[in-house]
Amino acid sequence: MKKILIAMPIALSLLCAQARADEDAERESLARISNEIARLEDMVKDASVNAAPAARIRFQYEWLIRDLQLVRAGIDAHVDSARQPRPVAPLKGDYRQ
Repeated sequence: MKKILIAMPIALSLLCAQARADEDAERESLARISNEIARLEDMVKDASVNAAPAARIRFQYEWLIRDLQLVRAGIDAHVDSARQPRPVAPLKGDYRQ
């Protein structure tokens, strides 16, 4: 029984460390995606320069850039968010009147 009681905190600490490592890996991957989207935005801007202004059907580069910026902003907001849980209002504790 003592072995189980000793092993439980160790196992829990390993799980917490693994969860933190997974969270860090996720944030790193999302940051890379954000950087790639920024590069895509530059590519779209370059492509818009070569667009034929008199074309009958025109590609809406501005819309694409706006959508890319929206996606990148959402990713950045998640990556930059606090890692702590949200504060919880304290319980009243006294339920008698």
